[in-house]
Amino acid sequence: MPPKSSQIDLRQLNPDPPKNNRPIYIRATQGIWRRVRQFAATPLVLMFLGLPWLTWGDRPAIWLNIAEQKFYIFGLIIWPQDLILLAQTFILGALGLFFITTYIGRIWCGYTCPQTIWTLAFVWAEERIEGTRHQRMKLDEQPWGYRKVLKKITKHSVWLLISLLTSLTFVSYFMPARQLYVDVFSLNVSWMVTGWLILFMGATYLNAGWIREIFCANICPYARLQAVMFDKDTITVSYDFNRGEPRGKRSRRVNPAEEGLGDCIDCGLCVQVCPAGIDIRDGLQYECINCGCCVDACHQTMTKMHYPTGLIRYTSESDLENQPKPKFRFKLIAYGLIFALGLIFFTVNVLSLAPVQFDIIRDRGQLYRENTEGLIENSYTLKILNKTELDLVYQISVSGLEDYQWYGMTSVKVKSGEVLSVPVSIAVDPYDLSQPILPIVFSIESLGEHSFQTDKESRFFGP
Repeated sequence: MPPKSSQIDLRQLNPDPPKNNRPIYIRATQGIWRRVRQFAATPLVLMFLGLPWLTWGDRPAIWLNIAEQKFYIFGLIIWPQDLILLAQTFILGALGLFFITTYIGRIWCGYTCPQTIWTLAFVWAEERIEGTRHQRMKLDEQPWGYRKVLKKITKHSVWLLISLLTSLTFVSYFMPARQLYVDVFSLNVSWMVTGWLILFMGATYLNAGWIREIFCANICPYARLQAVMFDKDTITVSYDFNRGEPRGKRSRRVNPAEEGLGDCIDCGLCVQVCPAGIDIRDGLQYECINCGCCVDACHQTMTKMHYPTGLIRYTSESDLENQPKPKFRFKLIAYGLIFALGLIFFTVNVLSLAPVQFDIIRDRGQLYRENTEGLIENSYTLKILNKTELDLVYQISVSGLEDYQWYGMTSVKVKSGEVLSVPVSIAVDPYDLSQPILPIVFSIESLGEHSFQTDKESRFFGP
């Protein structure tokens, strides 16, 4: 008999998955949460498929150019020096995931995770070819024959086509899609690209066609981390034990209260529609991905039985136990605040990306020297990285010194993507130095149509 509470502390669950190697035959279901999942997943899939075909000028709008070590994201160019933004993106995504999970459980897994979307797409193709859940089970029990072989070949062919399209789309983010498709279908693709296509195609086919729920339960670390983020007020898919038990089959004419029964008629549909193959009536389990399939199935059953809906629903343990909701949830607010600060910090960093990177390296051999003219001279190496797609001319100047001599180039041309080292020296009459260390500012300004200026602070040392 399950515990009175509808949920189980995930930290008390057996970390090992149930030893049940039987295949899971997912039953199709209809309902509001299925439509919500389609509404959430469809634009994401269309974005994934369509973004590689968008252009920005004469190049793809999204292009992770590994060969040239440049990431193009619409008008933004990210160089290796800016890859800290990639780490910040992952950190920001993790913080957002923590906040959402604390509030509404594994909603990411059930509605927007690529693993779930592609698995359900494969299941949809399987249903169209092999039939309903009962028909698929019956087909697998039959001996091999012409009809069974034809259906299996057709199904796996469709799976491989979906996997190929997925692989082509993924690789299209790393090389122009138009070039990739022409090379592939003209059999003129390199061995390296062929290897990546086969790798991603095989991973998609195995993951969405065969591994499925095993990935969520045993490979994805997020399933194990959810116990840290859940609390009694986290909204999850839950079974109302107090209302549903004792369960038992009956006709619609029977009054369950007179028979000493709860509202659960033990139809088993909540188990048949579950992509993870679990029974939500046994309490919350780490395999549950919060997809709501069992909610839709139970809603249909309760409607047919003329019972109130919501026997299985999105709710919290506190609500099921009729406990008051706390007005202040420290963990939820803390995650939200940290995520908001991280988002602001990330946005500022993106907006502050300069089209040129400018570094100053002082002469490490000596702080200063006295030249033949009796002037105090400091030497610097200016490193200029042109992060635009154009060859630009930069004008170099310095401020912070009243009267100085400049030795070196004051105007340089830097090609797109080039790092140019410019050695310069600045000499000052020692009588003009008011203190041993003076702050100075080097400035570089691009000349021509695309004009911008970048400043960098340094120091001038004297006796």
